[in-house]
Amino acid sequence: MKAHNGMRPHDVVVLLKIIALPGENWLKKDLSSGLFISPSEISESLNRSMIARLISPDKRKVQKNALLKFIENGIGFVFPVEIGAIVRGMPTAHSSPLLQELFVSKTVYVWPDPQGKSKGKAVAPLYPNQVKAALEDQNLYQMLSLVDAIRIGKPRECEKALELLRQLFNRQYA
Repeated sequence: MKAHNGMRPHDVVVLLKIIALPGENWLKKDLSSGLFISPSEISESLNRSMIARLISPDKRKVQKNALLKFIENGIGFVFPVEIGAIVRGMPTAHSSPLLQELFVSKTVYVWPDPQGKSKGKAVAPLYPNQVKAALEDQNLYQMLSLVDAIRIGKPRECEKALELLRQLFNRQYA
């Protein structure tokens, strides 16, 4: 039995990517290429998530309810956000296209990206290649933005982001 040395931020992204993929016939190489993470790191991530009971023992199906509970109650404590300087980047949290119409705010949050079209306060992504992965997968981008809204939002924003994340989870695997 392997020891669990704690989750890493990109473990959440790996689980979200599995949910974003159509069906359950994905391969580790699909995750690796879609997330720009090495195949060995994907394997280690799946092992950590299995030990944490966030993915089934066969490592094929995300335990969506458990992941939602973790995101709702723990992600902000385990992977807190430090807001940085104003930079160019990709909108996240309540500044993302999914949430910007629902909340009025003068503060814009972005994942730093020199090619980004928005300017706002920097929010460090959960892992270095997150912007590249989000640009290639709209479903993943939406989920990651909602996770950031939960990590840094006020209670009303968190509640709405969790509701939308639950809807996205239920829409997948359909």
